[in-house]
Amino acid sequence: MNRFRFIALATMMAALAGPSPTAFGRDSSQAALPAVAVAPQYDTTHVYVAPEDVDRFVTSFLATFGGQSTKQVVADVTPTPSSTTSQLLQTPVGTVSLFGFKTPVPYPFGAERTGYLVSDLDVAISTARAAGADVIVSAFPDPIGRDAVIQWPGGVNMQLYWHTTKPSYAAFQTVPENRVYVSPDRAEAFVDSFVRFSHGKIVSDEAKAPGIEIGRPSDTFRRIRLESAFGKITVNVTDGHLPYPYGREMTGYEVSDLADTLAKAKAAGATVLVEPFAADHRSAAMLRFPGGYVAEIHDMKAK
Repeated sequence: MNRFRFIALATMMAALAGPSPTAFGRDSSQAALPAVAVAPQYDTTHVYVAPEDVDRFVTSFLATFGGQSTKQVVADVTPTPSSTTSQLLQTPVGTVSLFGFKTPVPYPFGAERTGYLVSDLDVAISTARAAGADVIVSAFPDPIGRDAVIQWPGGVNMQLYWHTTKPSYAAFQTVPENRVYVSPDRAEAFVDSFVRFSHGKIVSDEAKAPGIEIGRPSDTFRRIRLESAFGKITVNVTDGHLPYPYGREMTGYEVSDLADTLAKAKAAGATVLVEPFAADHRSAAMLRFPGGYVAEIHDMKAK
């Protein structure tokens, strides 16, 4: 076979096979999946505390960040019999779905980090599967809608939810970040899957981020920041050698003045676990609220 016939044949075979994954690119693969996100203000951090700690947590959290709580109800929010207090803490910098279970928590609830509102739950579930997620709790009804729990590569659990009556919440002053810790083995798979599902983008991918951000000031690590209509995600790619409380925090809250927020938090019964430090154009600290919830808080510095 002469060289020209070989080239023509190779070109024809490539056309029949379709574009390679590298040539296809994230933008094209995203376009093949429906967009199901609503907006960041409908995405909540799931916080579980003992029933006796619920009121103390609410008081402390709202005194730190401002905002208000919805009326507390007692409901079964899982597909199997259970009972919990449930309320929504809405602040200008992030929202918490707060649960105080009066019964043992059914598996795998308590391990999901966030609840993401979607425009159509069935479409969102099929889209998540197509993007590489496992559906570990299939769709089930709750008192105000429907839910499912999915798991992304790397073991990151999230809840998807849909409300019978469409909610209407004010936009955040600053969008919080979902803080995810994954291994180097699964980082690429997690990022690729979530970006496809969310129609998001990689904002930054720092191969040697300062280790002080994960409690190891002498080291570096890989840090990836993502954004989508669901909000922000910071992916911390580590070897799992993490000093407490790193890896325990699920959300990072951006505030206008870190020192002022820390003063409010301490006055309201929260404990500062990590004193303020500077990295990546921000000052950050770690808090533990009554009931045990750990959060990162930070303010941004001009670049």
